[in-house]
Formats: sequence, C-alpha cells, structure tokens
Amino acid sequence: MGEVTGDGERLPPGLALSWGVYPVQRRGPKPALTVEQIVATGIEFGDSQGFEAISLQKIAAHLGVSTNAMYRYVRSKDELIVLVADQAWGRAPASIVQAGGWREGSRAWVQAQIDRYAVRPWLLEVPIRGAPVTPNLLHWLETLLVVLHDTGLSQHDMLGCAVLFDGHVRSYANLFRQLAASDSAPVESQAVGEFLVPRLISAGYDKLLSLYTNQEYEDSVDDDLDFGLTTILDGIQSLIDRS
Repeated sequence: MGEVTGDGERLPPGLALSWGVYPVQRRGPKPALTVEQIVATGIEFGDSQGFEAISLQKIAAHLGVSTNAMYRYVRSKDELIVLVADQAWGRAPASIVQAGGWREGSRAWVQAQIDRYAVRPWLLEVPIRGAPVTPNLLHWLETLLVVLHDTGLSQHDMLGCAVLFDGHVRSYANLFRQLAASDSAPVESQAVGEFLVPRLISAGYDKLLSLYTNQEYEDSVDDDLDFGLTTILDGIQSLIDRS
C-alpha cells in the first residue's frame, strides 16, 4: 500500500491502483466506497451480464452513488476496466510450476488460461494495451518464465513463447465461445452434409470431399487446441536444440 502524488498522472490508467498505490487523500468527508468494492461489482457485472455491463454508470447506480462520485475512486472507464480485468484473472495456479518439465508446465499454463476464459469469457473483450503491467497479469507471465527458465532460451525468445501461447489460447477461446453461442444442432449438421456432399462432388472439391466423408472436417475444437499446441511446443523444442 502507498500513496502517489500528481506524478502518478503520467502512469497508464489503473497501474498505480492495481498495485495498491492510491492518490494522496484530500481533505473532505470519509469515502463511502472503496476501490475494492467498485472492482468487485465490476467483476460481478461481467460474470452475470457480460463485458458491456462493466461501466461507471451501472456500478454507481448499483452502489447507490452518482456517476460523478465514482471519479473520486477511479479516474476513467479505462482505469476501471484495467482494475477489473486484473482482479478477474487472479494469480496463476501454483500447480503450473509443479507440472514437471517445460513442456508439461507450458501445457498446464495454457490449460489454466483456457479454464479462466471458460469461466469468464468476457475477458476476451478486454482491450489489449501493450505488455502486461498489473500484478496478476504479470504473475501469469512470471509463472511461464519460471517454467521456461531451464530451457536455455534467451529472455527475448521466452517472451516470444509467451506471445505464441497467448495467441493460441485467445484463438481457441474465441472459437469455442462462438461455437458455444451458435444455434447449430447435430441434426442441422447432418442436413448440411447431405446438402454439401453432392455439390462438393459437382464442384470438383475432391480434397474437401474426402475430409467431409471421413468426418475430419468437423473435428472438435479440443483436437484443434492439442494439434496447435503440440506444433508450437515442437517448434520451441527445435529452437532449444539449436541454442
């Protein structure tokens, strides 16, 4: 905990508050709320109503204060989102570094992120504003760097691995979320197949026809996750072998 003077205005939104560094308190009535209450309400809204529900106006109404009063605690919606997202992610599970070996540790890290997105898919909508700087997001990165420490990779390459894993997780989580929201049903998939097969034959799409008739075209997204992750891990192993 601590206080920050006007110099804190030069920091990115939410950075100081996320680390428990608060603005110097001015004279006046005792604050009716805390930043922690506001952030907890933001997470509650995200979990129950989605990302768009996380707003200063809605949180203020829920907590019984005016929107203007909220600016006593957070400077902007950007700051609110930074604080809510960091708290919603929480710290990386300790089990990741106990998985044994960099490959298993990396798999555990990826799976833990996917699990978090499954619980809070609205985190996919949080804007990315550069490298992580808040405590919980940095803990996730620190955990992965610990996992990769004994690989012999340079710091630059380890950060590159983090970007690869993060991109793969986000791609999978977005795909899973969109498929889960789809109204498609197995009977509809069968109807699509019955419609497409003769047209694939007529169009001369032999490779696609083979995939479709062998039921390879509709593999589960879990297969896609494992294939992509294994390919990334094999590529990293090649990099390790060359270093």
